[in-house]
Amino acid sequence: MNFDYSPKVQEMRERLLAFFDQHIYPNEPRFHAEVEANRRAGNAWLPTTLIEELKPLARQAGLWNLFLPQSPRAPEGLSNLEYAPLCEIMGRVHWAPEVFNCSAPDTGNMETIARYGSEAHKDRWLEPLLKGEIRSAFLMTEPEVASSDATNIQCRIEREGDEYVINGTKWWSSGAGDPRCAIYILMGKTDPGAGRHEQQSMVLVPADTPGITIKRALSVFGYDDAPHGHMEIVLKNVRVPVANILLGEGRGFEIAQGRLGPGRIHHCMRSIGAAERALELMCERAIARSAFGKTIAQQTVTQERIAEARCSIEQARLLTLKAAYMMDTVGNKVAKAEIAMIKIVAPTMALKIIDWAIQVYGGMGVSQDTPLAMMWAHQRTLRLADGPDEVHRNSLAKLELARHMKLPADKVEMPITRGG
Repeated sequence: MNFDYSPKVQEMRERLLAFFDQHIYPNEPRFHAEVEANRRAGNAWLPTTLIEELKPLARQAGLWNLFLPQSPRAPEGLSNLEYAPLCEIMGRVHWAPEVFNCSAPDTGNMETIARYGSEAHKDRWLEPLLKGEIRSAFLMTEPEVASSDATNIQCRIEREGDEYVINGTKWWSSGAGDPRCAIYILMGKTDPGAGRHEQQSMVLVPADTPGITIKRALSVFGYDDAPHGHMEIVLKNVRVPVANILLGEGRGFEIAQGRLGPGRIHHCMRSIGAAERALELMCERAIARSAFGKTIAQQTVTQERIAEARCSIEQARLLTLKAAYMMDTVGNKVAKAEIAMIKIVAPTMALKIIDWAIQVYGGMGVSQDTPLAMMWAHQRTLRLADGPDEVHRNSLAKLELARHMKLPADKVEMPITRGG
């Protein structure tokens, strides 16, 4: 395995870093000020003019749709291994990925439609998503069941003639707060009497379909993530054409496995970027401030934490690159252990380093004067999103035990979960 950045990726990385220095870091205060101004005016759920201004600049810089490999509709897409160092940089600022059309859940939804949708689906939904004209949401998690086991899903998708009728409640539907969110990918049960993993299906649901009610926005440690949002959505007798089904009835778990693999590793790439940003902030603050007669950087405890942070970041980065390499070369299914490992490791690593950075900043670290508090909230959520740590550890242990029990790895069940 060779993880050296190719000349192409190295050049793109330098270009992306320059873009951050010129357009992202200087505009962090403006982004939050714009959201707060919209909130005070009575509607925080409005797209920011800042991001819309930056998107054309990202396109011009050749930094657009980098996440989607092997798609004729997105020829600029990179392999997972090529994308990793670029996605990592995007993760340094939580709102930055949208500037490059590389933000969740759109990336996972675009990959799902590209891989499993019909040409009609791609023409109607994938093309405007790739152009950044609309946004999307993924409706899987439900409030009434333990969604760490997606076989618990209760939302019903029942066929009536040429239509599916959908009834249920979903929550943590990230991105559904954005008024540009035009399409949902929804997972529900089409046949409760089928096998455990053949009951579920995925269907495309236009966001303006009658019967859909956005009940409320859910906050994450007090943050509502406007204008993106994590919404609770009620669907009552929502009707969509039968043609909106992805692949066919009973294939929801198959699609979810294909979708969540890339989604999980993208989260991990961004987690490494967040940890790098936190370490940079920690070092800058430690050098600039003194306590008890010497700089914070001269305190032994700070030096130990900086050293351990660097080791932890490098370890997580190497594991992420290995998982990305395997996804590219042997496929997501074979790489499932590596994907599970990095999903366990990366958010926990980032949380530890962000927490240390907060300690160096003191009271300022938990205020709005640094990005650290919001970074911590996002990373803590990732220990639940796309599967809680416990489920991934359980699956990983089963894979390890299977090696010693002479069981084939494909007989070991892996989680299809988004948390909750």
